[in-house]
Amino acid sequence: MSKFLLGTRGSQLALTQSGMAGQRVAEAGGIEIDLVTVKTEGDILTGPLSQMGGTGVFAATLRTRLIEGEVDLAVHSLKDLPTAAVDELTIAAIPERADPRDALCARDGLTLDTLPTGARVGTGSPRRAAQVRAVRPDIEIVDIRGNVGTRLARVAGLEDYGIPGKVTGDCDAVVLAASGLERLGFTDVITEYLDPTRVLPAPGQGALALEIRTSDVAADNELARAVAAIDHLETRLAVTAERALLRRLEAGCAAPVGTYARIVEGQLVLEAVVANPDGSETIRHSAASDSLDVDQADRLGVHVAEDLLQMGAGDLAKLTL
Repeated sequence: MSKFLLGTRGSQLALTQSGMAGQRVAEAGGIEIDLVTVKTEGDILTGPLSQMGGTGVFAATLRTRLIEGEVDLAVHSLKDLPTAAVDELTIAAIPERADPRDALCARDGLTLDTLPTGARVGTGSPRRAAQVRAVRPDIEIVDIRGNVGTRLARVAGLEDYGIPGKVTGDCDAVVLAASGLERLGFTDVITEYLDPTRVLPAPGQGALALEIRTSDVAADNELARAVAAIDHLETRLAVTAERALLRRLEAGCAAPVGTYARIVEGQLVLEAVVANPDGSETIRHSAASDSLDVDQADRLGVHVAEDLLQMGAGDLAKLTL
């Protein structure tokens, strides 16, 4: 049986989702997949992600190891991947997406509407911060970093999820991706799934990207065929539109841009929001396409982005165009 190496970050979430994806690839191709833990720059640096170049810092080292042949496959949270293509690499599969929504994890079962005035809500995402501020301008946003457990431990009552010596219990709530909490089996801490009509998720949130060398795709080798077998077209269409919008806005992963695409009654519908980082103003827009193919999905994303720019999104979100 052929054996291939899958590069992954060492966090509990990364190991969990990489293990799940690797098992599916192994079963699809009748091959063996071994995990190789890689420490990325984003795992080493400290400070707000928005000042570190966005969440793309988590993917860079994995991609380098893949290009250099040290691993054969990498699994990324798609929302962490920059939208610019890398010639040597191909996203060969995007499995079926998990729940794309954001989730509020609050003390005492509180929701976004029932948090008290002045409540402290933790997030490291300018997108989440801006949209939460838009809904609740009377609460305080606290910039947080760390793995899922470290972030949960910032909530009063959830300190046991943390690591000794780290700050704990200083927030009333945190906002995290529902998909990550579900993959880790932490759904019991979710006090509210945030409706996309109020808080739109990050482009690609809830989806995984399985990346291999472009040369392996061209050769149609054993690994390429196994990975391609778990691609989910509906998810690929949705995230293609979302990432095309982000690319056209020339916005990084950490920009205050939310978007969500899905197929509704045979149409690919794309919704988007661009926000002032302080949450004082937002612009929402949506459009749909009858053509369910990847090229049209890309064009839909560009079209919605162009409309948003004409509506003043560039100045509003402080985008660099």
